[in-house]
Amino acid sequence: MPRVNTDQQFDITPYKAQFKEQLISVWEKSVRATHDFLVPSDIDYFKTVVDKIDFTAFQVFCLTRGDLMLGFIGVAGRKIEMLFLVPEYIGQGFGKILVEFAIAKLNADKVDVNEQNHSAVDFYLRLGFVVYDRMEK
Repeated sequence: MPRVNTDQQFDITPYKAQFKEQLISVWEKSVRATHDFLVPSDIDYFKTVVDKIDFTAFQVFCLTRGDLMLGFIGVAGRKIEMLFLVPEYIGQGFGKILVEFAIAKLNADKVDVNEQNHSAVDFYLRLGFVVYDRMEK
């Protein structure tokens, strides 16, 4: 399992409105790098949807280094609804740090993940999540 370089300083901070532009950028870069089951026009469409989300309406926490956002996690109720990282930080343990934060601090015990995103499904299974429901779309 990849490990986080402990020399790298980072913070997990609550989402603030000034993070929105970076958050959308992180989302887009992450999706383009990991969601190979989507075509570019799908991503462009979903970006307009994501841009309209009120990220203050649920628990969103950002992984930051100084003023730079490396990733973020969003939890509604007790379910992880979103986890996205800048592609350069994928596979380095930062996703695990955010999930463990969500479990410990936000009481997350479920995750919603697209089954076509095989690496994400594998990631959550490695962290101990189990499949309990499937939806066709």
